[in-house]
This record gives sequence, C-alpha cells and structure tokens, in this order.
Amino acid sequence: MNQNPQNRRPRIAASSYLNTAPLIWSFLYGSKQDAVDLFTHTAPSRCAEMLSSGEVDAALVPVIEYQRIRDIAIVPDVCVGSRAAVRSVVIASKQNNLKKIKRVALDDSSRTSVALVKIIFQEFLGFEPEWQTAPPDLRSMLEHNDAALIIGDPAMKIPREKFHVFDLARLWHDYTGFGFVFAMWMAGKNSAEQLRAIDFKAARDEGLANLKDIAARNADQTLTPEEIYDYLTRNIAFQMDEDKMKGLDLYFELAQKHGLTERTKPLEFISYS
Repeated sequence: MNQNPQNRRPRIAASSYLNTAPLIWSFLYGSKQDAVDLFTHTAPSRCAEMLSSGEVDAALVPVIEYQRIRDIAIVPDVCVGSRAAVRSVVIASKQNNLKKIKRVALDDSSRTSVALVKIIFQEFLGFEPEWQTAPPDLRSMLEHNDAALIIGDPAMKIPREKFHVFDLARLWHDYTGFGFVFAMWMAGKNSAEQLRAIDFKAARDEGLANLKDIAARNADQTLTPEEIYDYLTRNIAFQMDEDKMKGLDLYFELAQKHGLTERTKPLEFISYS
C-alpha cells in the first residue's frame, strides 16, 4: 500500500449485511458522515480484497484474513461476533445430523465462516466431507451437495420448516465454550496514523443507540423491525471481551493446525493512546 495523501478522507469498506449496520450507521447517517469515504459491498470477502489491494485504508474484514494479509493491524474492542447462536452463519441441509453429510457447498462470499465450518468438521466431528465453492443460492447449492454454508441476511431467511439448519456459532460454543468473532476493523499499518483520528468505538456506540432506526430501515417482507432488533441485540455482539478473545485465539490455532493458514501471527492492535 502507498502512504495515504493527507488531504483526502480515509477510505473504508464494510459488508452491507445487517450484522455490520450498527458499526457503519454513524458513517452513513450519523455524526461521522464526513469523516470517511465508505464503500459497502455485500461480500465480506470483497472487503478483504479491497484492503489487501490498497483500494481502501481500512475495512471490516473476516478475521481469518488477519493471518493472510500482510502488514495490517486491528482496531481494538470493536467486532462482529456472537456469544452463542448467531442465526446468520449456518449450514442448511436435508440431513438431520451433520455426521451424515458427505458434500458441502461453501458460500463464496465468506472467508472466516468457510474456515470455521472446515474446523468444525475436521476438529470436532472427526471427518472431512467434500467441498464445493458456490455463489450463495441455496437451491442451486443443494442440487449436487447435501449441505450448504450460507452467511449473512440470506441465512436468516432460510425456511426452517424445509431444512435442518445448524448454527455455526452455536456449534462452536457447544464444542469450545467460547464466543466467536467473525469480523473486525483492520487497517494497513501505513494507514494507522491517519485512522487514529477515526473513533470506531464511538461510531459503534452511536449505531447501537440507533438500533430502532436501523431495524426500521432494513425491514422487509421476510424480516420485521422487531426481528432485526432482536437479532442485533441477542445474537450479535459488537464489543470484544475475554471470552471472544479466547475464542479467536483458539480459532487461529485450529486454522493453522488444519492447514487453513500458513502461520499464526500475534494480534497487533492500532494504538489510540
């Protein structure tokens, strides 16, 4: 990445899924509208690509990419995580038991969850099914596979009466006892000085103070404002704590163990002091 010119606003990217809404509301509608140039994309994987290529200075990135992208640091204390059930990262299947699954279609918009589902099968279930990467369309994914990994808003709209739905964060918690972190703000190290002027924690807090507005803006025929509010308050956690940090450390350890990352580098945070 090239050093940022000081005469322009920082460029940041985030997924447009519901679970990021409280973290970007301030930049879209609140007090920090003029602080950054925000780019939204439905695919978390695309946000990782934009940060890696230098298209943006910071991005809300799938956490697995911290171990893959060079010369980046993490914004502390802010995350997209879950204490237990997350609802929006699931395996959908006609099978009623994960041990019966032989072939899994993987949502190509995901990075962290793809690694997580592989860890769950290999580390905790003791076998590895066949994998196929595919666009996140459940019907086509299940044409040649007996299970599908779906993330984000589409996962919340899967008809539970037609499929067995396994919540990955719930499975992780059941096997490890820890919460799970899906994404965090990350920045190129040479952008860190400029990014210190952006208070991502205050932006999060402003978003959380406006959850009813977020719920109203994002409601549709399949998700009511009440359901969205419940999801953002009961299923998603936006602040790091010791439980989620332990879960993140274990996730990175297991990712390397199963060949999903080459090494495990220690977490390096942007200092705001």
